[in-house]
Amino acid sequence: MVTVEIVPTFEGWQARARQLLREGVPPAEVEWRELSEPATPASPAFVPATARVPRAFLDLARQVAGHRDPTRWALLYEILWRLVHDEHDLLKRTTDPQIRRLQGMAAAARREAHREEVAEMLQLEAEGAGAAAFVPQHAELRELAEAATRCTGCDLYRHATQVVFGQGARDARIALVGEQPGDQEDLRGAPFVGPAGEVLDRALAEVGLARDRLYVTNAVKHFKFVPRGKRRIHQTPRLGEIAACRPWLEAELELIKPETVVALGATAARALFGPDFRLMRDRGRFLPTRWSPKTLATLHPSAILRGEDDATQARLYGLLVEDLRTVTRSVS
Repeated sequence: MVTVEIVPTFEGWQARARQLLREGVPPAEVEWRELSEPATPASPAFVPATARVPRAFLDLARQVAGHRDPTRWALLYEILWRLVHDEHDLLKRTTDPQIRRLQGMAAAARREAHREEVAEMLQLEAEGAGAAAFVPQHAELRELAEAATRCTGCDLYRHATQVVFGQGARDARIALVGEQPGDQEDLRGAPFVGPAGEVLDRALAEVGLARDRLYVTNAVKHFKFVPRGKRRIHQTPRLGEIAACRPWLEAELELIKPETVVALGATAARALFGPDFRLMRDRGRFLPTRWSPKTLATLHPSAILRGEDDATQARLYGLLVEDLRTVTRSVS
């Protein structure tokens, strides 16, 4: 029997699970134990993947890692072992007891995380915390962007290279709101200049929207990530971090007064429509918000890049283009 001690995070489990797979240790021979998590846990050593597994499993595993059941690590390793040992369609077997348990844990963890995030967001808003104290009154875009470089309204500024403020036309009729800067945006100091930006530019060109006539920004202005070897892996901002950064987004949109606002991805949609918005349920149609009576949510370009195969990427790209055509018609 191998006793494996981990800090109870997805990254901690993933690193050790990869080692066990590499060594060929079956689930029945592993006992998982949780270490007390320090205030700032060290990043686990990067271990290369030993086999490809479906992205859907990794997404579920990250959610299950937030559950409090100490047996979750053994369950995740058992399913991982089965996935890489000839049961490649395991996630489709919805009657399998382990898959049902995995799905149940993930759903419970999502509900709990949502409750905690809403409580955090409401507390921040009640206390007037976040970026509000750093936003100058009656400022133009250049002054807002300069002031944002001094913002310490949440902890994300501590690790990002720089703030990434919005860019574009002051008289833009359309404002695009993404989630947060990515790795390249963080390094270059401009929104949507990395791989997701290339997808966005291609989609905009296809529907006849000139980017230099738009205003492009993000709901969160600093890059949130976890280090993984030499790479920096994107992490989705929490509702509290979205709420902390909202004064910057509000200042931008109130100054520009766009006719149409487009939320790119679920995080931006939650920032504009509220925490209960569901992207795939409500995407592609205009809803009123305080910033525009014509506010629409669509996929984030990075979602296309994360598609598991060419067919999935083409289908997701088609949805993005379809929604952007709706926007084009609204301002023509």
